[in-house]
Amino acid sequence: MNKYRIPYLQNVEEETISNVRNTSTLASDLKALFKVPVLLANVLPVFTGFWLALYFTDASLIAHLDLLLLTILGSTLVMAGALLLNNWYDVDIDKVMERTKNRPTVTGNISLNVVLTMGICFSVLGLILLFFTTIEAAIYAFVGWFTYVILYTVWSKRRFTLNTVIGSVSGAVTPLIGWTAIEPGFQRVPIILFLILFIFQMPHTFAIAMKKCKEYKAAGVAMLPVVKGFAVTKRQIVVYVACLLPLPFFLYPLGITFIVIATLLNLGWLLLSINGLTTKNDLKWAHKIFIYSVNYIMILFLVMVLVTLPIFS
Repeated sequence: MNKYRIPYLQNVEEETISNVRNTSTLASDLKALFKVPVLLANVLPVFTGFWLALYFTDASLIAHLDLLLLTILGSTLVMAGALLLNNWYDVDIDKVMERTKNRPTVTGNISLNVVLTMGICFSVLGLILLFFTTIEAAIYAFVGWFTYVILYTVWSKRRFTLNTVIGSVSGAVTPLIGWTAIEPGFQRVPIILFLILFIFQMPHTFAIAMKKCKEYKAAGVAMLPVVKGFAVTKRQIVVYVACLLPLPFFLYPLGITFIVIATLLNLGWLLLSINGLTTKNDLKWAHKIFIYSVNYIMILFLVMVLVTLPIFS
C-alpha cells in the first residue's frame, strides 16, 4: 500500500513530520536557553514573599491581583534576562561541559546576537514592570540581576571559589522582591527568608559542583570541589546546613506547625550531610544532597503559604 502513495500527500506528510521535529527542537532549545527549571524554581519564593507580606498586613490577595501579576511577570522577565546573558557569556564554557553542550548557544540553533538582545530586552522590560509595583522591589530585582550577571558570571565564576557565595545572593533576593511589592523590606520575616535561601544555595550548589567536578575542572571554573577537593567541600556543606537550624524559630509568627516541619527538614538534611563525611561514594552522596536540597526548599516555601491560608491560620 505504501508504494502507491500519492506524491502530493507524501510530500505533505513529510513536511508535517519535519515541522513537528522543528517545533520540538525549538521548544527544547528555548527550555535549555531559559533554564526553565531554574526560572520556575525562583517564582515560588517571589510569590511566597508577596503572600506573606499580605498575610502580615491583613491585606487581600484579590485586591492586589494586578500587583501580583506585575510582580511575578516583572521578576520572571528580569531573571530570564539574567539567565540569557549568562548563557551568552558562558558559551565557551558550555562547549566543554557535558550537561551544557547541547544549549542552542553552543549548537548555533539560536545566534549569540539574538540571545544577547533578548537578554537585555527581557531585563529592561522586567525592571520597568517592577517599577509599577514599588521602587524597592525594582531595586532588589536589579541587585539580583547585577549580582548574577556582573559579579558572578563575568567577574567571579572563573576566578574564585567565592563565586558560590556571590551567586547565592542573586537567588536569595527573590522573596524580597515579592515582599517589597507590598511592604518595606527591612523587617524580620523577609530578612529571614533571604537568609534561608542564601544559606540553602551553598550546599545545593556544592553538591552540583561535586557531581560535575570533572566538567567544571575541564572548563576552568573555580568551584570549591575543583580547587579545594571533596573533603573540604563536604565539611562546608555540613557547616552551612547547620546554619539553617535556628532560622525557622525567627519565623515563630507562622506557628508551631511550620517550625516543627522546618526543623525536621533541617535535621534530616544535617544527618544526611554528616553521613557524607564518612561515605565511600562521594558522587552518590552528592546526588542525594542535591535531590534533598531541591525538595527541601520547595516544601519549606509551600508550607509557609499553606500554614497562612485562612483555613489553617
